[in-house]
Amino acid sequence: MSEFQPAHGYLPHAAPMVLIERVIAVSEDSAHCQVMVNESSVLAPFLNQRGALPAWFGIEILAQTIGVWSGWHGRQHQDEKPQPGMLLGGRGYRAAQAEFAAGILLDVEITLLMRDGKVGSFEGTIRHGTALLASGRLNTYQPEQEEFQQLLTQGISG
Repeated sequence: MSEFQPAHGYLPHAAPMVLIERVIAVSEDSAHCQVMVNESSVLAPFLNQRGALPAWFGIEILAQTIGVWSGWHGRQHQDEKPQPGMLLGGRGYRAAQAEFAAGILLDVEITLLMRDGKVGSFEGTIRHGTALLASGRLNTYQPEQEEFQQLLTQGISG
């Protein structure tokens, strides 16, 4: 039995916006998650007619794996509710093909490259077995709760 909760337990998202299912491992500077590309997985609402997932979803899947990493660490420091984070951007996201094929298991791994206060940079990969399907570097920002609310309010009224 896994010592980890399902991925949604570490994320501030609600269905259907949770795009990963299983947490395999979390360490000081990395996380490993998985998700199946099929009609019974959390990805079902986003699959095309062939049952495949467009590869550009990989950016959000990597970002949510970073969210799991952050949420797990938050739990270690007594944060009961996962805090929202923001994806600032990505560099060099590349996918081997235009879509992730139906019926495959995506292994998603991220590694922390740098963290400076609220800003982090992570390298991520999405694999099926030994095949590298996608990779890229994502930059994130973790606002305080009050700052996040202010950003939301400004976004709505601005």
